[in-house]
Amino acid sequence: MERVTLITGGSSGIGAATARALLEQGDLVAVTGRDADRLAAFAGSVDAGKQLLTITGDAADENDVASAVRQVVDRWGRLDTVIANAGYSLPGTLEDHDPQAMRAMVLTNVLGPALLVREALSHLRESKGRIVVVGSVAGIRNTPGNLYSVTKWAAHALVENVRQLVAEDHVGVTLVAPGVVDTPFWTERGGTPHAAPTLTAEQIATVIVFAVNQPEGVDVNQLVVRPSGQSG
Repeated sequence: MERVTLITGGSSGIGAATARALLEQGDLVAVTGRDADRLAAFAGSVDAGKQLLTITGDAADENDVASAVRQVVDRWGRLDTVIANAGYSLPGTLEDHDPQAMRAMVLTNVLGPALLVREALSHLRESKGRIVVVGSVAGIRNTPGNLYSVTKWAAHALVENVRQLVAEDHVGVTLVAPGVVDTPFWTERGGTPHAAPTLTAEQIATVIVFAVNQPEGVDVNQLVVRPSGQSG
């Protein structure tokens, strides 16, 4: 039976790379994103036909998330895996962030994964599926004034709380915490750190696919992945 996966923030970066990898192995994949044009460009780049569903919506909006899950189940009759990938950071520190931008980031990075789990959980219990949350090395180390880091610490806590909630239901829960990855994420922050070693989105996608491809009865809970040479 073909596995059905829903990925938030799937039009570029890690989300898009993961979608490509899953499509290549024959999965049915739905990706969400706020920008319809970027979703259309992604769909054109993979040419997956009916194997791919693109859904325009905000990962931090409860109605959009509920609609995305409903569309997936209506189309394919089941849901096996959800990947909470949507997230972003702000340049600078909380000392100079705009409060409304801070609010939006917290909602996307923390509320977003929680909403996805909330809406998908009944279907995942039925399929004994898997939840993957894309965190960050920023969620296991502190950086002065970095509110993005705070949101990832919260997302990491969410993963463990959810794992405890669904362990007896045989729903797998995995945190993938990348180090520096060369994706459009860094464009919003003025580019990757100077001379920093980086991973590719495709390398992180390989890690995510490893987690979701585990056989029944195996639950990989935490995967921290840094590029060789990243010390922090």
